[in-house]
Amino acid sequence: MEMSRSSFRLLLLLLGFLIVSSYAASDSVYDTFVQCLSNHSAPSHQASSIVYAQTNSSFTNVLRSYIRNERFNTSSTPKPLIIVTPSDESQVQAAIICSRDIGIQLKIRSGGHDYDGLSYVSDVPFFILDMFNLRSINVNITDETAWVQAGATLGELYYRIWEKSRVHGFPAGVCPTLGVGGHLSGGGYGNMLRKFGLSVDHIVDAQIVNVNGRILDRKSMGEDLFWAIRGGGGASFGVILSYKIKLVRVPEIVTVFRVEKTLAQNATDIVYQWQHITDKIDNDLFIRLLLQPITVKNDNGSAKAEKSTKTVKVSFTSLFLGDATRLISVMNKDFPELGLKKEDCIEMNWIESVLYWSNFDNGTSVNVLLNRTPESLKFLKRKSDYVQKPTSKDGLEGLWKKIIELGKAGMVLNPYGGRMSEIPASETPFPHRSGNIFKIQYSVTWQEEGTEADKKYVNSMRELHSYMTPYVSKSPRGSYLNYRDIDIGISHNGKDSYQEGKVYGVKYFMNNFDRLVKVKTAVDPQNFFRYEQSIPPLPY
Repeated sequence: MEMSRSSFRLLLLLLGFLIVSSYAASDSVYDTFVQCLSNHSAPSHQASSIVYAQTNSSFTNVLRSYIRNERFNTSSTPKPLIIVTPSDESQVQAAIICSRDIGIQLKIRSGGHDYDGLSYVSDVPFFILDMFNLRSINVNITDETAWVQAGATLGELYYRIWEKSRVHGFPAGVCPTLGVGGHLSGGGYGNMLRKFGLSVDHIVDAQIVNVNGRILDRKSMGEDLFWAIRGGGGASFGVILSYKIKLVRVPEIVTVFRVEKTLAQNATDIVYQWQHITDKIDNDLFIRLLLQPITVKNDNGSAKAEKSTKTVKVSFTSLFLGDATRLISVMNKDFPELGLKKEDCIEMNWIESVLYWSNFDNGTSVNVLLNRTPESLKFLKRKSDYVQKPTSKDGLEGLWKKIIELGKAGMVLNPYGGRMSEIPASETPFPHRSGNIFKIQYSVTWQEEGTEADKKYVNSMRELHSYMTPYVSKSPRGSYLNYRDIDIGISHNGKDSYQEGKVYGVKYFMNNFDRLVKVKTAVDPQNFFRYEQSIPPLPY
């Protein structure tokens, strides 16, 4: 039935009214929030300069500047009502108090390397508290510690350590644009974990703003909350302002290598053997595997067009905390199957190894670590698993077929053992310690826009993850909090939040989940600090 002209006009008027009303409501929330912020923070005249409403011309730029997954950078992605960008601690305190009083969900973002966008996307009205202005780093080489604010990046932290010392480092991630606040509160690991464990194993103090707007340090927050924010995620309990970390000693010379093998170059046998030694080899050695499908051209020497073969390439990338001579000795003794030669090895200092692992060319200036923006942004999906028994050669052959069939999905295998096996599972909320040979990160990255591409690639990731079910941890199947994955469950933060939270909570935290729930119930019983995979409080 055709709509009459008068009805159409009425519909336009109604739509116009709704649009104006929504902006008016947004303006009303903005005005209320800014007034509240002015009343609770100092200096009050700066309050409006750190708050961005959707009508602000800078809103889109501020929102997008720390989105690291293009899947959540579309016109249809839900946007916050307001973005708050505090420049001092009092503004963080005020933002919490005002968001709580207004009754709007507050999402906390520090870095944006949030695989499923939970720190800056929501289906309910929300604000973003973006910590990027709070990024001071104070390195004290005398007592080998540093205070690092949550908005700093790992690249900035590594650079500031290097400024003061050539023989100190910190065991954390290999991506320089990772935000300290999220990375450290969720566990934090990198290529020194076999020697030194996780980032959270080196946190000695912290500052957090609680639901009442109070700033607490380790002494005033108590050991239970201090335990929870070292691997249980900070955003369930408050807003992390800063962490005090203990630095580690690194040798003046470290050695790196990257060796690639295809299936035709005996990759199956080499990977099979890697599984048996990777958690037992010298603790100074970390060998990461990247498994990815590739197409190899076959030149048969004839005038005919080249044919191509699909295969799997395995990249062995290593950091060794020592010189090349000792590395070769270790490899010849424990992992001769790789056939590592002296010419495969590059000796360098530790900060240069940070650049190497970040895929910068040799000779790149260390100053690049101060760049907070990745070189390119892509669409991506990630998942994770833990492996406790080696996969047979037949199992590996089946995996290669699956990777080739899917065509784009890959896997990163990160070795465990060493220091990771010595720390009890209950020492921090991060439980995946002894008994794990390696961790898997499933990875797919693409450039095509649109829902069809999104569906295709995300499904390929899920299919690979499903295929690996017989080969990974069970009851529960473990997952890594910082490889955020909403496929394993979400909470609607209603009356069933505990039961919903337990579904993903035991996968991330195993037997530590209920202790995290008790801490949450004690410090935030009303569940103000909540998101789709937050720690729930106990039901009333």
